[in-house]
Amino acid sequence: MKFLFPLGQVVATPGAIDLLENNNLEISSLLTRHVSGDFGNLCREDLKANRDALVDGARIFSSYEINDDKDKIWIITESDRSATTLLLPEEY
Repeated sequence: MKFLFPLGQVVATPGAIDLLENNNLEISSLLTRHVSGDFGNLCREDLKANRDALVDGARIFSSYEINDDKDKIWIITESDRSATTLLLPEEY
């Protein structure tokens, strides 16, 4: 599998950790999707922004639905690639 960018330091908010644990998901599975270019459920404009960010170094954003209740986790990799954060949308 090809990784498209470095993640830097990976951190997660308590809300994101709780949601993943309550749904028996591993953080690594979402990070693998994120870093390999599967950015989840994004609109066309956000997908284009991510493709552009791979070239120009802007931040990279993913959004994944976690369960049937459509709970979401966002993953954001900073533009300098120093850090990647997993968080809930309401924690942004």
